[in-house]
Amino acid sequence: MPEPKVASFPAIRGALKFYQIASIITGVMLLLLVAEMVLKYTPIHLELFLGGSGGFLWFAQVVPGPEGLVSTGDGLNLSLGILVAHGWFYVVYLFACFRMWSLMRWPFLRFILLALGGVVPLLSFFMEAIVAREVKAYLATREAAAAPATATEGVR
Repeated sequence: MPEPKVASFPAIRGALKFYQIASIITGVMLLLLVAEMVLKYTPIHLELFLGGSGGFLWFAQVVPGPEGLVSTGDGLNLSLGILVAHGWFYVVYLFACFRMWSLMRWPFLRFILLALGGVVPLLSFFMEAIVAREVKAYLATREAAAAPATATEGVR
């Protein structure tokens, strides 16, 4: 597999920062989504609401209905908001993964592993740390190897 060009290193640094931010936000959103699903689909049967008859922030019961579980709450359904926000931000996260993967010229399996970070709880946090460490070390090694070559070219 061809290595990234030294000229693309600034773009790689920017993509890494974007990936780190996206992976942390996606990981937090995924944990919120898991908590929301545990509250709703286990015998607890609760959904989180903002405003409405229950006050500022409150839980409403979810009851079985003819078409599945039906919420008894009024106001803004934060549980549904978490679901939608995670879905849309996962698209942003996939873009960050694709950009990192394509600039670093990694194998396709690496992209799949990065993408799984947005659907496997806690994986995005581990992947963010691993990718940041690997990419920073790679860039430092390549720049250190390129520095003596450019220094000797100017001596002529």
